[in-house]
Amino acid sequence: MNAPVKIETTLKDWETDQEVRWCPGCGDYAILKAVQRTLPQLGADPANTVFISGIGCSSRFPYYIESYGFHTIHGRAPAFATGAKLANPELDIWLVTGDGDGLSIGGNHLMHVLRRNVNMQIMLFNNEIYGLTKGQASPTSREGTKSPSTPIGSYDHPARPAAFALGSGARFIGRGFDVSKHLPDVLKAAHAHKGAAFIEIFQNCIVYNKDVFDDFAAPKGAEDRQLWLENGKPMLFAKNTKGLALNRETLGLEVVDVVDGDWESAGVIVHDVTNRSVAHMLIEMPFGPFPMALGVLYDDPRPTFEDAVTEERERASAGKEANLAKLLGTGQTWTVSGTAQDPV
Repeated sequence: MNAPVKIETTLKDWETDQEVRWCPGCGDYAILKAVQRTLPQLGADPANTVFISGIGCSSRFPYYIESYGFHTIHGRAPAFATGAKLANPELDIWLVTGDGDGLSIGGNHLMHVLRRNVNMQIMLFNNEIYGLTKGQASPTSREGTKSPSTPIGSYDHPARPAAFALGSGARFIGRGFDVSKHLPDVLKAAHAHKGAAFIEIFQNCIVYNKDVFDDFAAPKGAEDRQLWLENGKPMLFAKNTKGLALNRETLGLEVVDVVDGDWESAGVIVHDVTNRSVAHMLIEMPFGPFPMALGVLYDDPRPTFEDAVTEERERASAGKEANLAKLLGTGQTWTVSGTAQDPV
């Protein structure tokens, strides 16, 4: 497969003539701008870029990106995206889904595109609610969430999108949130990964689940509760006064104080994006006692599905003539004579 040719574009080149229509204040606006700002930095070509979505608020995305796009059916965007990638492996495919679209009716399809490792960027907007259908509890809604479908409070244990992705065999897992200035960096890292790159993006639903992520994503005052991971760098947060260390008794993570910047003496561990075990702990650690782990949690590439399919096709067709007429006339054939008027 040829390396994609990078071209020069601007944010304006990725904006369509469609009126962007989400609720005023919706986090989707910020995510859209982050993507439109990132694409020129990648040297992406609108003629070679495809945005594919399912159903939900997030799934309006293809209308607002000046490229090719498909607004498909509920939960099935991964199947469409897989087909597009196999038909033309050189396409740059971005799959857009939500916590309802991707983890309820679409959970099966999302699992398979991850385990197959089809080369694409998968953005899952997680607002912990069904926004398009007027605020019902979603697979990621927290216990106790009151909604039209759970008026007394949800008793379901919420799904963790990043844990789902890791358990499904994803080789890249990133996290960000809608208004973060670091979100483009996560998108760029996902694009650089060859394979299925899964990015969970916490997104504020201004109408049905307002400010649910403010504990770590508020525009001001929440920075101390964010751990932005960087490969090869110590896991520090709260203005580098705290960090994560490995407790050798529990074999789990713990928060430690860092005095005078001496993180090594405090036992703070260095982030290794290829360490799956630590990635699992970062995903599962409870927010509150711990910060919210953001950035690239896991990045360990392996061969992609479309490369394997292409190689199989080449082996199967080696030394054979591409002749459809000959193929149809080969083997067990028969001739039907007579006309429709002839008696049986």
